[in-house]
Amino acid sequence: MTAHALVAVMFREGKIRATNSMFIFWDLFYPLGYLLVFGISMSASLTFTSVPGVDYNAFFLAGVLGMASFGIASNTSWSFFLDRDNGIFYEMLTYPMSRSQYLLGKVLFNVGVGLVQCVLTLGLAVTFVGVSVRLDRFPLLLAATIIGTAGWFFFYAIFALRIRRNDAFNTVTSVFYFVFLFASSMFYPLDPLPKAVRVAALANPITWQIDVLRYATIGMGDGRLVAMEAAAFVVFTIGSFVYAIRSLEDAG
Repeated sequence: MTAHALVAVMFREGKIRATNSMFIFWDLFYPLGYLLVFGISMSASLTFTSVPGVDYNAFFLAGVLGMASFGIASNTSWSFFLDRDNGIFYEMLTYPMSRSQYLLGKVLFNVGVGLVQCVLTLGLAVTFVGVSVRLDRFPLLLAATIIGTAGWFFFYAIFALRIRRNDAFNTVTSVFYFVFLFASSMFYPLDPLPKAVRVAALANPITWQIDVLRYATIGMGDGRLVAMEAAAFVVFTIGSFVYAIRSLEDAG
C-alpha cells in the first residue's frame, strides 16, 4: 500500500505539471536561461578575477543548480497551498495513506524533477558553455541535488501549510526568493563582500548547498568547510521535515 500511495501522489504531481506549461518552463528551463544569458554576458563583459583559474560560467554553474532546487521546491509548495485552499488537500487526507506518505510522494516527485534539471544544466554547461565538470565527484553532486531539493521543499511546505491567505503566501515566497538567493554565494564569491553581508550569506542554507555543488562540479572550495556546510544542510533538511510533518498534522 505504501508504494501505491507514493506512486499515486507522484502521478498526480506529474498531471499538475503536464497541464501547466509554465510550471515545466520554470522547473526545467528558467534556470538554464540564467546560465546562458546572465553567465555568458557576465563572462563577456567582466574579467572574473576573484577566483584565479575559474571563469564566471564555471563559478555560476553551481548557483544555477541551487536556484533550480529552490525554484522546483517553491513551485511544488504552491500546488500544496492551492490544494489546501480549494479543499482538495482535505479530501486527500481521507485516502488510504499516511500524511508522511503524502509528503514523501510530493518530495520524491520534486527530487525526480530536480535530477532531470541537473542533467540538463550539466549537459548545457559542458556542451555549449565549455565548463569542465569533475566527473569523479558526480555521486556527491547527485546527493547534493537530492538532499537540496528535498530540504527546500520541506521548508516551503511549512509555510504552504501554515499560511492561510494567498497574498501572504506569495509575499513570503517572494521575500524568500530574493533574500536567500542574493544573500548567498550564488552569484559572487563572498570574500570581497562587506563583513555583514558575508556573515548573512554564511548563515544562509542555500550558501551551504551551493558551496557543496560548487565543490562537486568544479572542485572549488575547502573540503573540510564544505563537509561542515553539507552537515549543516542535512540538519536543516531534517529539521524542516520534522516541522513540515507537524504542520501537516496540524493542518488536518
